[in-house]
Amino acid sequence: MSTPFFDAVIIGAGAAGLFCAAQAGQRGLKVLLVDHAEKVAEKIRISGGGRCNFTNRDLDPRAPQRHFLGQNPQFCRSALSRYTPQDFIALVQRHGIAFHEKHKGQLFADRSAEGIISMLLAECADGRVQRWQPCGVKKIVFSAPDAQGTGSSSYQIDTDRGPAQARSLVVATGGLSIPKIGASDFGYRIARQFGLPLVQQRPGLVPLTFDGADWAPYARLAGLALPVEIGTGAGKERMVFHEDLLFTHRGLSGPAVLQISSYWQDGAPLDIDLAPGIDLPAALAQAKARSRKRVANELATLVPARLADAWAGTDADWQRPINEASDKALARLAAQLARWRLTPTGTEGYRKAEVTLGGVDTHALSQQTMECRAQPGLYFIGEVVDITGWLGGYNFQWAWSSAHACAQALPMD
Repeated sequence: MSTPFFDAVIIGAGAAGLFCAAQAGQRGLKVLLVDHAEKVAEKIRISGGGRCNFTNRDLDPRAPQRHFLGQNPQFCRSALSRYTPQDFIALVQRHGIAFHEKHKGQLFADRSAEGIISMLLAECADGRVQRWQPCGVKKIVFSAPDAQGTGSSSYQIDTDRGPAQARSLVVATGGLSIPKIGASDFGYRIARQFGLPLVQQRPGLVPLTFDGADWAPYARLAGLALPVEIGTGAGKERMVFHEDLLFTHRGLSGPAVLQISSYWQDGAPLDIDLAPGIDLPAALAQAKARSRKRVANELATLVPARLADAWAGTDADWQRPINEASDKALARLAAQLARWRLTPTGTEGYRKAEVTLGGVDTHALSQQTMECRAQPGLYFIGEVVDITGWLGGYNFQWAWSSAHACAQALPMD
């Protein structure tokens, strides 16, 4: 039996792979989509609490570095400017999927992420995309033109379902985050096989953990959420977010911590304002002048009661009526709440990380096509590339935009 030939084989049936396959197929290319998992797009399925935060209206493709990071965040400008959130929104609307904006431009499906997955599969069907799934890839071999320059380059892909040959190979295998749904280092292994440089990978958009003994006073606050200002770094490297923080038994989570985790460096402290927008010294001074309630009771009018009780309980000077507390003690209380400085000991790792930082070095890729500069016909898209977005739909938009750039560039006969 002869080996089937395709214009493109795409490895990875997640957000980027599905969308790239659909777009390429609808251009008239013969496309094969391969994935080792039994189900497609598990990351879409579980994202956004099962409703898929599929893009963000606030993305500004003229300044993508504002919402993306990597060694060269400017790399994503070209793809994001050519396929925008508005383009993907139009596709969602064309498929009749109802959606809503949660806040800060974040768009979610009204019902279920399954609607987005069904849409992508329908788009693939319109492009007559062939899918082999579950199907592992065993080996990839590149064949260059012969010494006389005749013939064309191609990729031989050996899979669990037999061999396939393609003019172009697209790697859309994602990163290392959430291994229980099939994440692996396969894309990085392909990059190494073809000599592409990699940027060190680490978990991103991930909860942060703290030493058990040091965290004990705060562990009882698990489940408490409140708006904060959180920052890390110094000078030009300083990054600050205004989001909700969530206490956990092992440390801190919530949107504020997930956002800052992508910028946090091992050993660096965090600065957290637990009462942003409140003049704590003035508020506590006014309470002292008019009240005989305990410090914790007055503090509970400014921050959540559980936090007020826990915080006041850490110092004997705060465990008394506020009118009996010294000005110095109240000033110290206000300063600590406004700038709680603490140093995480680590993260919850890839098992709870929403994305993987690092990946294929963008200097090795064309920002217009996502093709490797030194390896013809090999493309990398989505999370496997060293481009990572903020929380809030930005990473899905990068998947759609990078996939679209690649699909439009794939050559035909």
